[in-house]
Amino acid sequence: PLDMSHRKFEAPRHGSLGFLPRKRTKKHRGKIRSFPKDADRSKDAHLTAFMGYKAGMTHVLRDVDRPGSKLHRRETVEAVTIIETPPMVVVGVVGYVETPRGLRTLTTVWAEHLSEDVRRRFYKNWYGSKQKAFTKYAKKWADGGKDIEAELGRIKEYCQVVRVIAHTEIRACNLRQKKAHVLEIQVNGGADIAAKVDFARELFEQKVPFSTVFTEGEFVDVIGVTKGHGTEGVVTRWGVKRLPRKTHRGLRKVACIGAWHPARVGFQVARAGQRGYHHRTERNKRIMRIGKRVEEGEKDVSATTEFDLTEKGITPVGGFPHYGIITNDWVMIKGGVVGTKKRAITLRKPIVSSTKRQEPLAIKFIDTSSKFGHGRFQTIPEKHKFMGIAQQ
Repeated sequence: PLDMSHRKFEAPRHGSLGFLPRKRTKKHRGKIRSFPKDADRSKDAHLTAFMGYKAGMTHVLRDVDRPGSKLHRRETVEAVTIIETPPMVVVGVVGYVETPRGLRTLTTVWAEHLSEDVRRRFYKNWYGSKQKAFTKYAKKWADGGKDIEAELGRIKEYCQVVRVIAHTEIRACNLRQKKAHVLEIQVNGGADIAAKVDFARELFEQKVPFSTVFTEGEFVDVIGVTKGHGTEGVVTRWGVKRLPRKTHRGLRKVACIGAWHPARVGFQVARAGQRGYHHRTERNKRIMRIGKRVEEGEKDVSATTEFDLTEKGITPVGGFPHYGIITNDWVMIKGGVVGTKKRAITLRKPIVSSTKRQEPLAIKFIDTSSKFGHGRFQTIPEKHKFMGIAQQ
C-alpha cells in the first residue's frame, strides 16, 4: 500500500457538518417538518403545536429537587425566555392521504369568514390589490354549506391525517406587522378520522388559547430561525484556530484548504460566509409557567409567587427591550430560545419524549427589574416609593 501522509497534531474537526449548507433560510417562521406520532387513539382529539412571538428574557429563583445532585434542596437561578402567545384562530382543515411516496393533499376546507390579518398573507401588496381573496369561496356556505359538508365527508372517508389551518392574532401583540403568520397544525388523538374532522370543524373561526394545547411543566420542541449575523470569517463561523502572529497576509484564515488533487475545494473545508439566520429545532425545553391575559380593570399578578407576594405582571420595569409590554397570554420557557425579539416562534409537542425526571417547578421569585441597564426595582410603585416622585 502507498504510504499515507501524516499530520503533525491530531485533533477533531472544527464545526459540525450536520448543519450544511450554512445559508440564510427561506422560512422566516419555524416550519414543522414532522409531527408527533398519532399512536394513542384513547386520547381526545387535540392540537399538537402553537405559535407565539419572542418578547425577551429574565431569570427566576427556584428550589432544586434533584436527589444525588450537589444542588439538591438548594436554590438556583435559571434563565428563562418569555414568549407572548395570543390565541390562534382556526380558519380551515386539510385532509391528507398516505401514499408510498408520502402524504398527498386530498382537499382543503376553509371557514366562512376570514379576518383581514390572514387574507393579507395571500397578497404581496394588500393596499394595491382588490382585496377579494375568499369572497367567492364564502358563497359555498350560503346554501346550507352542501359543498362544504361534502368535502368534509371526503376527508372522513379517504384521509389518514387531518390538520387544521390556524393563524396568529398578530395585531394583539402591538407589533408593526399586520400580516398574520399561518400554520398547519396536526390533529392527534380521537377515536377515528371522523372524530378529528368534527373536532376541527367545531374550531372554525374560534380562538384557541395556548393553555388548551400545552400545560405547565410540559416539555416542548422549539422551532424558529436564529439571529442573523451576516458574513463572517472562518474563525468566527467555524471556530478554527488563528494562525501565528507573524503570518503573512492575515491570520484569521485556514492555512491549507486542500491538496493539489483533487483540484477543487472539498465541502468539508471551513470557508467564510453566512452565519446565523438558520432554521433550527431545539428539543425538549420545559414550560415553567403559563400566564393569562389580564382583563380590563383587573390587577395583573401573573408574576407573583407563593414566596414573593409582590403584585406584579411579567413585563419588567420599562418594558422588554425592543419589544414593549405584554398584554396577552404568555409562556415562560426554561433557557434561551432562537431568534431575535418579535420573531415568530413555533412550539410543538415533543417528537422524542424526554427521559428526564420531571422535578417540581417550585418557582420562588420571577425577576421583573428593568432590562435597560442594572435594574434595582421590581415594580414602578417600588421605585417611586424609594426615589420619591419628582416635583412637577
